[in-house]
Amino acid sequence: MPVVSVKSYVEYRNATYWIEGTRISLNSVVYAFRSGSSPESIIQSFPLLTLEQVYGAIAFYLANRAGIDAYLAAEEDAFDAIPQPLQTTDPALYGKLIEAKAARRQVE
Repeated sequence: MPVVSVKSYVEYRNATYWIEGTRISLNSVVYAFRSGSSPESIIQSFPLLTLEQVYGAIAFYLANRAGIDAYLAAEEDAFDAIPQPLQTTDPALYGKLIEAKAARRQVE
């Protein structure tokens, strides 16, 4: 009889989700997946990951979608609360970036 082992692809450490055993955040894979990238193209962007790890991370995200989406929204809000250097050095460019981000959120 074959032995089947359960694998874990995502770990939570230092208040962040990571692809297990790597320094690649789950956020990176999820954002790529949500923007329409296939697992095969995600590994091209993150060559340290295997196809199995990417599928495992996507499966973890889909199984925990509400919680991970809330986590990502909280991360984005925390980042947005930090003063950005462009706000003072190039307010016009900063405004364009904020508009692009808002447009992207409307699409999601």
